[in-house]
Amino acid sequence: MPRGEFEFIHHIRRRAAVRPPVRVGIGDDAAVLDHPAGTVEVVTTDLLMEGIDFLWPETSAALIGRKSLAVNLSDLAAMAGRPTAAFVSLALPKARGRSFADEVMDGLLALADAYEVTIAGGDTNSWDGPLVVSVTVLGTPFANQPVLRSGAQPGDWVFVTGACGGSILGRHLTFTPRLAEAERLTQLVKLHAMIDISDGLAADLHHLLDESHVGARVEAAAIPIHADAARLCDPRTPLDHALSDGEDFELLFTVPANDGPRLLAAWDQPTQITKIGEITAESGCRLHRADGTSIELPPLGWLHAMED
Repeated sequence: MPRGEFEFIHHIRRRAAVRPPVRVGIGDDAAVLDHPAGTVEVVTTDLLMEGIDFLWPETSAALIGRKSLAVNLSDLAAMAGRPTAAFVSLALPKARGRSFADEVMDGLLALADAYEVTIAGGDTNSWDGPLVVSVTVLGTPFANQPVLRSGAQPGDWVFVTGACGGSILGRHLTFTPRLAEAERLTQLVKLHAMIDISDGLAADLHHLLDESHVGARVEAAAIPIHADAARLCDPRTPLDHALSDGEDFELLFTVPANDGPRLLAAWDQPTQITKIGEITAESGCRLHRADGTSIELPPLGWLHAMED
């Protein structure tokens, strides 16, 4: 029977003690470290594999390199953090040669330059297998402290940036990490909780709810659906795609109810923000439909399966 990656992650989390200077370990978009001088550091890492996270040669090596860094920058945005340095490890296919390796790094370095991130080190290897890229990014909070998944409170308004669904048509490779949006949010309101949408809107909302020990009411009609979701030719509805496709890399966040209207009035960024629901004291997540009915919204989204 296949078992999911999150069961394995929870198993590791139960076994791995958290010791100073680590304040936040496994369970968020990044770890949080407290340093003796009073500074706070945020650290995240992602591993991307050919055949799972990208296809080659359908995807250029430059776009692969770009995505490898971009997913980490999205994690930093979810923590309301400013990236400072990155470490890159590559398992390179021998047969593709130096030019392929250079193109991967061209894409990665172009994005690093755009966000003033220093590539400070890493590791390289070559083998007869496919391309594997691991990137670790360090950063500091935009405000005094990072924003965690665990701070949502009953009554909070739930927001999402941008629109969701259909990222497989190309946006999962070309998305813009929502760092500017995260910084602006910290300037305008008190963020209670935040996560980026990588596994799927519904799945990542459940991650946030689980860490905060709360529930949510979501309005189906309010979900911002990307035009790409309607372009997919399969039996699923655009709403289904928006809730479960994943790799939208938008921000899902909660703010106090009294900050919600003020945020909507003051928002001045090109990327839209949409209120999609509210946090409840009761556990679980309900999707309320336009006809007045509601259904349980399960954690729909991507899951890496593991065989026993």
